[in-house]
Amino acid sequence: MVRPPSPRPLPPVVLMLLLLLLLLPPSPLPLAAGDPLPTESRLMNSCLQARRKCQADPICSAAYHHLDSCTSSISTPLPSEEPSVPADCLEAAQQLRNSSLIGCMCHRRMKNQVACLDIYWTVHRARSLGNYELDVSPYEDTVTSKPWKMNLSKLNMLKPDSDLCLKFAMLCTLNDKCDRLRKAYGEACSGPHCQRHVCLRQLLTFFEKAAEPHAQGLLLCPCAPNDRGCGERRRNTIAPSCALPPLAPNCLDLRRLCFSDPLCRSRLVDFQTHCHPMDILGTCATEQSRCLRAYLGLIGTAMTPNFVSNVNTSVALSCTCRGSGNLQEECEQLEGFFSHNPCLTEAIAAKMRFHSQLFYQDWPHPTFAVMAHQNENRALRSQPWAPSLFSCTLPLILLLSLW
Repeated sequence: MVRPPSPRPLPPVVLMLLLLLLLLPPSPLPLAAGDPLPTESRLMNSCLQARRKCQADPICSAAYHHLDSCTSSISTPLPSEEPSVPADCLEAAQQLRNSSLIGCMCHRRMKNQVACLDIYWTVHRARSLGNYELDVSPYEDTVTSKPWKMNLSKLNMLKPDSDLCLKFAMLCTLNDKCDRLRKAYGEACSGPHCQRHVCLRQLLTFFEKAAEPHAQGLLLCPCAPNDRGCGERRRNTIAPSCALPPLAPNCLDLRRLCFSDPLCRSRLVDFQTHCHPMDILGTCATEQSRCLRAYLGLIGTAMTPNFVSNVNTSVALSCTCRGSGNLQEECEQLEGFFSHNPCLTEAIAAKMRFHSQLFYQDWPHPTFAVMAHQNENRALRSQPWAPSLFSCTLPLILLLSLW
């Protein structure tokens, strides 16, 4: 009986390459244009669901309704003020500490958002037993969405040297939903006799319902330092002549007005949660994407910020700290949280750099999913050695098949 020839041992070089390939993490497959990106989490305990559970329990239901009457009769204190909460309200709050209402959240694009936020702020007093907590956002923290399909070939109708703000406006015009929402706030915010509350409502609707890349592209489009026309188009995205108050109020009065509205209060707290510099080095509490989402969420509220000029990207509230008296320092801190916030400044600059790169890269096809390419680039930046090693995979397989 003839024995089959024994296999020859692999050369050391081939063994080394095989070992390296086994140690490499799996390479993520590129996303197709229509594939949704996974969300980080789902809203498992909305305040609307939590209240329904509470209403099924007589003790919880009675405590919630009593606390609701307490919060409607007690004004929301400012951070510098000592809250005054009656003993019976504190007792009702204590009874809710073990209910499903504790820890409930809301979502920025959910139905009945204002009703959800009303529940949150009613229970929020229960969480702190009267202590005001400015750094707890009522919104569930989600960071991903579907990839944005962008067709650059449709921009050929513009002049080649058109500024990027005009190009992003054109992309919005070519999208039915973005165009419809943009026209709605454009009509509401134009004309010498526009009604500010109507303008703000339409602005809020646009930045809440338009696709995030469209909204961010319109507001955070990069302009050359000497291109005043581009800068003016960017600044007028928020229609400063109508959306902002004609006479700048005191910033603390503006915040007090914001606190009286559950939606505005929630957006301000969300902004201070995600754009908060934690130390003198400017280390930010969360990622830049969360900060930008929170910043855009303020547009259309009483705390609507905007660019201060047509020549730079500095932002500010439309308010002043004149006449603040002994609260001057507190007022300046609030004002500086917008005008001198390193987290917000860098998040805006990074997004503008990304928007600029979109129009100056040689994409293989004029239509592509922006977020897919963005995620692939991020993966490659985190593993700069991966492309060169994975490029050896096919030759290695051919080599082994011939061995």
